[in-house]
Amino acid sequence: MNQMITNPSSFKPLSLKAADTNPVAVAKSDFSKVINSTINQAVDAEAKSDQSIQALQSGKAKNLHEVMISVEKADISLKMLVQFRNKALQAYEEVMRMQI
Repeated sequence: MNQMITNPSSFKPLSLKAADTNPVAVAKSDFSKVINSTINQAVDAEAKSDQSIQALQSGKAKNLHEVMISVEKADISLKMLVQFRNKALQAYEEVMRMQI
């Protein structure tokens, strides 16, 4: 069971995948993370807002101002997401107008 390696040069090293350092790939990855994060924040704010409204309707909410704050946070998050979309669409349209 204890075998000695007689010819170590016969073994091939493992090939490693090179890290993708292409600036376009890095920017694409970061941009998608920003988009996903923004969407998730808006969805979370909307869910918290719905929960606080339901708590107010059922009488579990103690303070109306806390409900209003969560509703306004959801509204601001949605407005930010819409503006984000508008800017992305505007940038896309500008790129499409460029002449090659």
